[in-house]
Amino acid sequence: MYRIVKDFVNDWDHAAKGTIAVLESLTDDKLNQAIVEGHSTLGWLGWHLAASPVFFSGLVGVEVDAPETQNATPEKASEIVEVYKKVTTLVKEQVEQNVTDEMLEEEVDAMGGSVARGALLRTLIDHQTHHRGQMTVLLRQAGLRVPGVMGPTKEDR
Repeated sequence: MYRIVKDFVNDWDHAAKGTIAVLESLTDDKLNQAIVEGHSTLGWLGWHLAASPVFFSGLVGVEVDAPETQNATPEKASEIVEVYKKVTTLVKEQVEQNVTDEMLEEEVDAMGGSVARGALLRTLIDHQTHHRGQMTVLLRQAGLRVPGVMGPTKEDR
């Protein structure tokens, strides 16, 4: 749980850089890659990472104006990257401008109960890390480059 806005912003910047590296490894022809048929694809996961911060920000009580996240999953990897970059910048700006350290400890209705805003922001980053990990497996399965996000990958050695 975050108790200081600057701590969230620092973690968010770092996490976003890693996610951008993963998203920039996507190619249009591999967006439909799934572990097996019927499971989440690289495209869906990437788009989910671009759109879900808007949802989490709303729970925290800040509005992120990114209506394009309501659209269907793009067919171009570059569109996913572009929207993700926009959304992560907006989340950072909105949290910095509208959330105080004191607000982070305030409880809000979310996820079926009462949750501190600072805990929701931690969940946002954890959620992103979870799906980014899924994507790295699919990148390798698709024969695409896996970037080193939290340490070197085979490709980085």
